[in-house]
Amino acid sequence: MITVDMGTFIHDDFLLENNSAKQLYHDYVKNLPIIDYHNHLPPKNIAENKQFEDITALWLEGDHYKWRALRTLGIEEKYITGNASSYEKFKTFAGAVPSMIRNPLFHWTHLELARYFSHFEILNESNAEAIYKKTSALVKQEDFSTQGLLKMMHVESLCTTEDPVDSLGYHDQIANSTFSIKVSTAFRPDKSILIDSPQYNDYINQLEKVADFDIQTYQNLCDALLKRIDYFHEKGCRLSDHGLNYVPFEEASQQEINSIFEKRRNGTALNKKESQQFQTAILVFLSKAYHKKGWVQQFHLGAMRNNNSRMFNLLGPDTGWDSIGTYPITQALSSFLDQLDQNNQLAKTILYNLNPADNAMMASMIGNFNDGSFKGKVQWGSGWWFLDQIDGMTDQINTLSNMGLISCFVGMLTDSRSFLSFPRHEYFRRLVCSLFGNDIEKGLLPNDKDWIGKILSDICYYNAKNYFNF
Repeated sequence: MITVDMGTFIHDDFLLENNSAKQLYHDYVKNLPIIDYHNHLPPKNIAENKQFEDITALWLEGDHYKWRALRTLGIEEKYITGNASSYEKFKTFAGAVPSMIRNPLFHWTHLELARYFSHFEILNESNAEAIYKKTSALVKQEDFSTQGLLKMMHVESLCTTEDPVDSLGYHDQIANSTFSIKVSTAFRPDKSILIDSPQYNDYINQLEKVADFDIQTYQNLCDALLKRIDYFHEKGCRLSDHGLNYVPFEEASQQEINSIFEKRRNGTALNKKESQQFQTAILVFLSKAYHKKGWVQQFHLGAMRNNNSRMFNLLGPDTGWDSIGTYPITQALSSFLDQLDQNNQLAKTILYNLNPADNAMMASMIGNFNDGSFKGKVQWGSGWWFLDQIDGMTDQINTLSNMGLISCFVGMLTDSRSFLSFPRHEYFRRLVCSLFGNDIEKGLLPNDKDWIGKILSDICYYNAKNYFNF
């Protein structure tokens, strides 16, 4: 049985390695509000102020990070996504946590237990029943509804992610309620871009219904997407997001693009070049539309999704079968950004890479298109997915510091489907304060806490507040 006192682990100075780091965190960033500008929280749950049945429903359901770890430990799917009881699933997870040591899940799990439930023990099989009862009882209280959990973490604003066919009805419901936290959305048109998908024509048929006209030509598609952009804008949307393997760049004439789209609408498969030409054209079109609206555009690049076809067919997407991909992204990304910039139609842009081999390229690429029109107009986004852990975030912060300006960085986001993920902002804030504090202690930075504290406050909150202008 593990007997470590959490007071020696998740304590007030967790991750803060020296006195400078402690002062920077506690005096300057600890109590700043949270702007979570990219996540996948279900707006339905916020609008209806959902109250979860127990800790398993709140904490374990839908969390593919945890699922992957449990499978690695040889745990049967019954106790992960299967028909085991809530308590059985929780007890299984609790028993597995000690074996997750040095994985970020170990830190996140105990931060979340501490911040939401004031629980300061190492989670394990021996205390699973007591913790399950304690946390499940709390989860039923009003303060632990979805809206209550967001207030508990001092969230000021957040941005979910929706498809162009979404009605945004739940966002309307939130906007017309008394809920004080700003909830916006990001326009995510991936299904209209990924023309090779077997379900592509089915999706375009859905888009036809919400746009209320036939989509038989490429111009029809552009018109439909513009109509949905206008609709999202009217509902308060100011961001777009794209989850792509890479940004393609293969130019073609308008006539060629029309022919490619009509060919696909007629059910004919495309070759790789045709697919790339179409995706380039629609991405350039969309990005120009975002610029005209004054939106921020985001590109999440480098995930290799649904690798395990057997389990994908059984459980579907976003269930833990994705990994880091290796794609040739540099030249195409540069050409794409340059195409938009040539006529000053490049919107504020955030680029995220999943492959750490692309770190230096990303940090240097953004500097090519920061034209002085806005502070940090083109951003290299925070460590994402497999990289939102200590080493990944440290590498991103250090590389951006060396090749760009960390003082302009818009900081952390959860990119999560869980209402218990917001301590990841604390995790980031402690880490960045530790890095700056170490530099002060080494004499690499001046020992001027007010100056350095202001820069850290910008990174953790104010830069995002100014950049997104929610």
